[in-house]
Formats: sequence, C-alpha cells, structure tokens
Amino acid sequence: MQPILSNYTASITELKKSPTQILENAGDEVVAILNHNVASAYLVPSKTYEKLMAMLAEYKALQEPLNQKK
Repeated sequence: MQPILSNYTASITELKKSPTQILENAGDEVVAILNHNVASAYLVPSKTYEKLMAMLAEYKALQEPLNQKK
C-alpha cells in the first residue's frame, strides 16, 4: 500500500466542490488528493513549491563540478 505523505487529505470530489476551503483548512501544509483512498496527487502551497525548486536548483549547481570531473 502506498503511504500518504501528508497530514491533510481531501478527495477529488471535495476538491471539485470547495478548493478554497481545502486550501484554507490546510494553511501552509501539503494536501494529499485521494482517489479511492489512494493518493493520486499532492496539492503543494506555492511557497513550499518555490522552496523545493530553489533547493533543487542549488543541488543541481553543486552537482555540476562533480559531473565535470568524471
């Protein structure tokens, strides 16, 4: 069984009905969107996504010198 990597969950039906309410309830937390009780997507707040992209860019930049030595 696939783990749900979030403290907040919502069904696809709930998301269709009231996306704003789901975002308000979760605050700055990630929401797992469930389809038949299986996570089918994750709704990530924009600030969290921006931090993840910055971390990924930094990681890639740190990997470049290592890859050039090979």
